[in-house]
Amino acid sequence: MTGEAARPGPGPDDPADALTVGRAASLVGVSVRTLHHWDAIGLVRPGGRTRTGYRVYSGEDVARLHRVLVYRELGFPLAQIGRILDDPDTDANDHLHRQRRELLEQIERLRRMVGAVDRMLETSASGMRLSPEQQVEIFGDDWRPEWVDEAEQRWGRTAQWEQYSRRAAELSPSDWENVAAATESFQADLAAAKRSGVEPGSAEANALAERHRALMSTYFDCTHAMQVCMGRMFVEDPGFAAHYDGLAPGLAEWLRRVLFANAEANGVAPETATWDS
Repeated sequence: MTGEAARPGPGPDDPADALTVGRAASLVGVSVRTLHHWDAIGLVRPGGRTRTGYRVYSGEDVARLHRVLVYRELGFPLAQIGRILDDPDTDANDHLHRQRRELLEQIERLRRMVGAVDRMLETSASGMRLSPEQQVEIFGDDWRPEWVDEAEQRWGRTAQWEQYSRRAAELSPSDWENVAAATESFQADLAAAKRSGVEPGSAEANALAERHRALMSTYFDCTHAMQVCMGRMFVEDPGFAAHYDGLAPGLAEWLRRVLFANAEANGVAPETATWDS
């Protein structure tokens, strides 16, 4: 049994509101150690004693404890709390009003932060804000809305997918229509360049590669190394290869060569390039 627990409480002849340190600590919700510390620094000292000599807190002492707790909860340091409580020239209400204003400002900052987090959560969860019907209407009858879910399963944990989710959520249906038109125009120009014999590494081919990078940057910050990885995927992934080769025979492999040559011209070695390099 500890010393505090072993001490008897006030006797019948002691003040009715007298509390031992243990009972006072339990009443106000702090530890006995905290009350001993506040006693040692002169912040709140038990002002009475029982007939048997134990120090006890009066009702006035407990009221002071509660005031200390209020100020501490508001962020005041203990030394300042002591000055506020002991200085007769200090207006405690002025301190409280000022702290109230600061708390309201903090609440407003936190409210804005919560709003920002909510928008980020909403964005990362939703990404493209188009219904399946709108997607087909904008991107064409061969578009499959489930491709978005498949893409998230494939790249959902990457920083680029997070960028895509934020940016896609900000695009309106008319914005998506512009993106779809730009993509369709670009792919038509790709097929025309392939059919006309444009050589990878030429100025015209490099310009097409940069148009591709600009289109990808609609969704995330696309580097030349990322383009190299895409070029590999366009050939190795049956779905991408079929799409590009459907525009012009051999277009997938030609596009890979175009992206590789442009990346090399920009200081990226296609043989060793990785998504994060």
